[in-house]
Amino acid sequence: MYWPQKGPVNTDETIALAVKRAQELAIDHIVVASCSGETAKKLIGKVPHVVCVTHHVGFTAPGEDEMPPGVRAELTARGVRLLTTTHLMGGLDRGVRNKFGGVYPAEIIAQTLRMLGQGLKVCVEIAVMALDAGLIPAGKEVVAVAGTGTGADTAAVILPAHANHFFDTRVKEIICKPREF
Repeated sequence: MYWPQKGPVNTDETIALAVKRAQELAIDHIVVASCSGETAKKLIGKVPHVVCVTHHVGFTAPGEDEMPPGVRAELTARGVRLLTTTHLMGGLDRGVRNKFGGVYPAEIIAQTLRMLGQGLKVCVEIAVMALDAGLIPAGKEVVAVAGTGTGADTAAVILPAHANHFFDTRVKEIICKPREF
């Protein structure tokens, strides 16, 4: 499915398609990018395992966690596993670029994936991050859900590899994404 526009207007349909495909393929894990927790909440009870990957603390301002503590507690109580950590493609390389300029390997990889859309780049990134954190099983396909900005407009079936073997990651299917991004 190709959405005519990017953004949160596609969230409910993206979630529905992601869940449907996960069920068709007997995939038990959906990894979702969600900083407010709203998109993650839409997946509760629809698949056996939901992993929510947020921005790292300090993404918007030093020391600031974008997910309110009450939402974090609610998601955890409802069985969602949360991952808040440095982003795979935005860690030390970005710090070096911000300080000294230049372009580094992780940013080249990120920009290359963005050729298919911001959401697809994030889907790949969060799947690998969740695997590295031990929140999803190794060697199993997952459905990853992400968006362009807020909400969700992209879903993909991904067989992630650990970061130290990143190029073994496989995007098996693109379930949906915006055509214009």
